[in-house]
Parts: sequence; structure tokens; C-alpha cells
Amino acid sequence: MLKRIGVQHLRTGMFIQEFCGSWMDHPFWRTRFPLRDPKDIQRIIDSGITEVWIDTAKGLDVPAGQAKDESDRQIDLALGHVAVEPLIHRARISYEQEAVRAVKICAKSKQAVASMFQEARMGRALDANDALPLVEEIASSVERNPEALISLARLKTKDDYTYMHSVAVCALMVSLARQLGLGDQETREVGMAGLLHDIGKMYIPLDVLNKPGKLTDEEFTLVKSHPQEGHRVLLEGQGVGAVPLDVCLHHHEKMDGTGYPHRLKSDEISRSARMGAVCDVYDAITSNRPYKSGWDPAESLRKMAEWARGHFDEAIFQAFVKSMGIYPTGSLVRLESGRLGVVIEQSGKSLLMPRLKVFFSTKSGTYLSPEVVDLSRSNCHDRIMGREDAAQWGIKNLHELWTPG
Repeated sequence: MLKRIGVQHLRTGMFIQEFCGSWMDHPFWRTRFPLRDPKDIQRIIDSGITEVWIDTAKGLDVPAGQAKDESDRQIDLALGHVAVEPLIHRARISYEQEAVRAVKICAKSKQAVASMFQEARMGRALDANDALPLVEEIASSVERNPEALISLARLKTKDDYTYMHSVAVCALMVSLARQLGLGDQETREVGMAGLLHDIGKMYIPLDVLNKPGKLTDEEFTLVKSHPQEGHRVLLEGQGVGAVPLDVCLHHHEKMDGTGYPHRLKSDEISRSARMGAVCDVYDAITSNRPYKSGWDPAESLRKMAEWARGHFDEAIFQAFVKSMGIYPTGSLVRLESGRLGVVIEQSGKSLLMPRLKVFFSTKSGTYLSPEVVDLSRSNCHDRIMGREDAAQWGIKNLHELWTPG
């Protein structure tokens, strides 16, 4: 039986079924677990959470009068049965507004994915329902402003690459799903697929994943085994749907049949797996890796366009470009005026007219006082002439101009 109680009534031996509050508010990556450590009770109290749901069929009950009565409908809402609840469609807000929250989401998401993957490595069966609040939080951020979390998740270190790559691909899949007009349930499924697509990498030694030099044939074969390893883990888990299973196994397939593990081609590859292929590659090539620095986002899209015919579904790739912008957030561009600017947000009016932070003069070779310029405004007469290489101008730490300080 499910009961809602105040956190002051918690004691070891109870089974936490759900926290009453946002996933971001409580200190654990999962929401369902047995209370075994008194320190966990104190962590809940210190977090500011005031009430929780317990399952008395799985753990200790509370004395009469300490639980609150609720209707079945209220219980359903409190437990977040998202499979039948619509995603909340929020009005778009500015990059600056969402970036502050996106920083917190990235931090907690990295912790959650790291814990989930580590448990999988240790042999604990994965329950996809544990990850639903994380997918929901990421999807909500993308609804408010897709560029904030997607661009921030791109800033990874080699130590957290695998975890943040999963978060980034989840966000990219949600954004692409919205661009393609997919419904709430499909959007949720591809978001979950993005989060879990690389879980098989938990079985690849870190010295191979992070090797700065060229992989040997044996090492490359080992890395290429991660789709099957991940698929096996997900099959052994609970609540993992057909879409995450498919994307995990087939996100490295290519339209021309040269991918792996099954050399599928064209229509043999599902739409979800084709989406996964695009999102996976984009985040991989824009991120810093032990063996190479990430490419500029605009340059990455240009490179992907060259590969599109054989590698990607071209219609899905075009939708991806529309969802990101021709010059995604973080791209360094040169204006007709001779100034350089970094893209901080898409305008929504034209893929060629984003908002920029202008900061450098190519004519004088000097830095300017940073100025936000919206190229889509009628009184703005400047325009983008093309992307630029930050290294060519001696510009370092470009991300500091567009990430929240």
C-alpha cells in the first residue's frame, strides 16, 4: 500500500516509492529504494523535501495517523506515471534564463548517469523507470530553450565524456523529435534511447576508451562490441522499451550498409536508430576527446553534411540542422562588418540570423567590449559571412563568452 508521510516520520526499513517534489530537489539519482542508512534520512531532511511516498508492501509501515489520505488520482499524479501524462509544453525562455538551470541539470544528470552506469557495470539490473525523471527534466529544459542544455552538455572532460555524452544525446534526441513533430510518448522513448544508447561502453576498459593514440585492431574490435553489450544489459533490465533497445544496438549503422554491428542499410534501419546516429555523431565530434579537440559546431554540421548521403538519413539530418541552426550555439562567425561573434542563441526567425555576442575586430586585431547583437532585428544591418577558426585569431576559451559565469 502506498502512503504519503512527512519526512520526520521516516525510519530505516521503509521503502521510498517517490519524493514529493522535483527530481532536482532531492539528493538521490533514483526515486525508489529501501531506506537502510540513517544518513540517507538526514540527507532527505536536509534537502528541503517535506513529504515522501512509501510502499508498505515493500517496507515498514507508519503508525496510524501519520500518513495522509489521498485519492487514487492524486497518487497517480504524485508517482509521476508519465506514460499517460502529457509532457508539459512550456513557453520558450531566453538562453540566459535557462542556462542557469541547465548548469544544475547537467551536474545532477552527470551524477545520475554515472551512478546508473556504475551499477550496471557491477551487475545490478537496470530499471528504466528510475531514469524517467531524468529524461523528463532534460525534456523540460529542451522545451524551455533547447540550446542551453545541449550546448552546455557539449563541454565535457575526458573523465566524464561517456556520462555527459549520454545526457547530451538524450537532449539532442528530444529536440530532434520535436522538430520532426513526434508525439509525447515517442519523444519520451527516443529521449530514453539517447540516455541509454552507450551503456555498453561500461564494459570497455577506460584505457581503451580514453586512449590518445590510434587503436589497435583488437582494441577497435572491442570498442565496436559496445552496442551488443549494451543491448544485452538492457534486455536483462526492467521497463526498457523497444525503442531504447533498438537505438542502443543500431546507432552505429549507416544508410549505405557500412555500419555495425549488422551492416543494416536504408529502410532496414528504424527511424529512431537513424535519429540516434545523427545525434551521437554530432555530440561526439563537437566534444573534446583524449585523441582530438572538438570541432566548432558549425564546422561539425558542414562535415556531417558531406557524410550525409552514405552515413545519415538525409531528411532526418536536415531536420536536425533546423533544430540546431546552421550556426549552433558556440559557433564563431565573421560578420560583414569585420567583427567576430560567438552565437549565443537562435532567433527563431531565420537559420542565418542568430543572436551573437560580438567581441573582436578582425580589422584591428583587437578585442572589443562584448555586445549582444540580434541579426534578426530590422534595425540590424550586419550579416554573417561565414564561420571562423578561433585558433587562427589566437582566441582561447571561447566558451567563456557564451556560458553562464
